[in-house]
Amino acid sequence: MSHTVDKTLGLRSDQEILLFSKQSKAKYPKRLRRVTFRDETQDRTLVFLTNNLSLLAETIAALYKARWEIELFFKWIKQNLKVKSFYGTSPNAVKTQIWIAMIVYLILAILKERYFLKNSLSQSLHFLEVNLFEQKPLISIFQSNPRRTYREDVNDDKQLKLFDY
Repeated sequence: MSHTVDKTLGLRSDQEILLFSKQSKAKYPKRLRRVTFRDETQDRTLVFLTNNLSLLAETIAALYKARWEIELFFKWIKQNLKVKSFYGTSPNAVKTQIWIAMIVYLILAILKERYFLKNSLSQSLHFLEVNLFEQKPLISIFQSNPRRTYREDVNDDKQLKLFDY
């Protein structure tokens, strides 16, 4: 059974379906809802399956899209802030470590926004790690510091030589 959708919101279809293979029907015999959404910014079509038949199709699409953003956020935290294992096993220890990781992420995001940094959050995190115990202004860590290049006008007689050529 198909329901009408507002295509201006990116929705393409809203259907109630039943699983038909023997194995899947045995696992879930009830009706499901299949919502198709076109994300033009990412140039992709997303299909969502849910057992919630009461919410509006645009609400379902928004929830899944927000959920995906949260998944990407936690993936970034795991990859960059090394929260793959926990230092403690109590609920308080785990929550504390996650909170610290989130605070670091938010500080980096604020710095990137406030100082118009071009670096990715991963690069910014690396700069902070390398300069963790340096006593210098925070913004100077992120400003580019091109290495000095060799100047030909420098007098070579002052340069010590390792080999006589």
